[in-house]
Amino acid sequence: MQYNFSVFKGELAKVVEYLGKEYSQLNIGRASPMVLDGIMVESYGSRMPVKNIASVSIEDPRTLRIVPWDKSQIKEIEKAIIASNLGLSPAVDDAGIRVIFPQLTTETRQSLIKVLKEKLEESRITVRKERERIWDEIQKQEKDGKMTEDEKFRAKDELQKVIDEANKNLETVFSKKEKEVTG
Repeated sequence: MQYNFSVFKGELAKVVEYLGKEYSQLNIGRASPMVLDGIMVESYGSRMPVKNIASVSIEDPRTLRIVPWDKSQIKEIEKAIIASNLGLSPAVDDAGIRVIFPQLTTETRQSLIKVLKEKLEESRITVRKERERIWDEIQKQEKDGKMTEDEKFRAKDELQKVIDEANKNLETVFSKKEKEVTG
């Protein structure tokens, strides 16, 4: 019986997608509404993402404009942005909040690349854990007589090909983001 890798490939695709999402929430010196996705604002007794209580648009390459639907929320949004420690500078005006993305310094770029590498390594660890789980499953199937030894080794080769592809995809996501950070 041939081992079915389709579910496993789906899990690995989720890991690559997760890494891309994590990277999109990092401040790389350019205005991106996705940077605000992780910021939660105290609103009417519950915590909500900024995008649920305001419109967020790009004003220029280094500035976002946040216009709350309820103007009384401006101070709470400003407080949440400052508390997020993303290095963003919110400025309140009559229309809402302007969020300025500071120019990256060499030191900031280096620390950002370090964070990128840490997140890449976390994703690789997840891939390795998944690989171990699948390999254990394949060995169990062979032990239970559901798979021959030859099929087991074919499955191992296929498993390695899938892992190599996933690692290549992770590297591609990392390289793309690293180029954005280094400019």
